[in-house]
Amino acid sequence: MSQRPEFRSRVAAVLVAGGCTAVLLAGCTPAGPAPLKHPIAVFQVAGDETYKIELITPTLVKHAEQLLKGEGVAAIPLGRVVRTPGVNGPWTWHIDPKTLEFADVTIEVCDGLPSYVEDRTVTSPDYCPWSAKVIRIER
Repeated sequence: MSQRPEFRSRVAAVLVAGGCTAVLLAGCTPAGPAPLKHPIAVFQVAGDETYKIELITPTLVKHAEQLLKGEGVAAIPLGRVVRTPGVNGPWTWHIDPKTLEFADVTIEVCDGLPSYVEDRTVTSPDYCPWSAKVIRIER
């Protein structure tokens, strides 16, 4: 025996609504991105390239927030380059967050664009882009 199409549609709607109610009652939510363990500072360098550094201490978070507000604190991010993927996608390197500090002055050998770190034009084990500006903090 064949059922009418509108009857099947109503049955399907009731089943879907019931499933959604069960999900809500169970306290389930749709899967989304996992929350970040630590805030991530996003830096813009020379106007067109960006890179990211994980901020693992409250002091670093506060410092990045001060930079974002334009306050006059040490502004050059300086840290050890690690040549494995991390929070700094799409680049294949990241800054070891345990080595991050902010400086007023650094040597020129660690300055450059993120793409210079990627292609190894920056040969220093550290990266310190003089023109870096915090443009946002991801939480």
